[in-house]
Amino acid sequence: MSQVEIRLSLFEILEAASKGVMRQVQNLEKRRRQSNNHDPSRDWQDHINGALGECAVAKWLGIYWSGNLGCLQAADVGPLEVRTRSRPGYDLILHESDPDDRILILLTGLNGEYVIRGCILARDGKRREFWKDPAGGRPASFVPQSELRDV
Repeated sequence: MSQVEIRLSLFEILEAASKGVMRQVQNLEKRRRQSNNHDPSRDWQDHINGALGECAVAKWLGIYWSGNLGCLQAADVGPLEVRTRSRPGYDLILHESDPDDRILILLTGLNGEYVIRGCILARDGKRREFWKDPAGGRPASFVPQSELRDV
């Protein structure tokens, strides 16, 4: 599978991190809690890392990324859902609530340096053999990178 490397500039990191912070502030203001029994001690970090990953995919696609502040049902970047994971070997996480017709793209990395690992249509990733609950109380489909398609 071919992989794409993306490096964000310091300005892009600052812009994306700011949008991640704004997402968390909006959640605090509206008293929203993360879904899927998420650990609240990671809220700030996860919003920032997710925003950085979305910014990287938008850069790669050459499209504007707004961060979708306040639009919880909107796709992350264009028609894509972006899943950013910190370690190179991690699986793509897919939740039952992910719309079946959405394409999910797995990005791994940290601090503005990312690799696109592949993508999958949500309905294709919701297979019984991928269903796991490693954290306890947060079941999801963990799609191995070997099952992802080239982007």
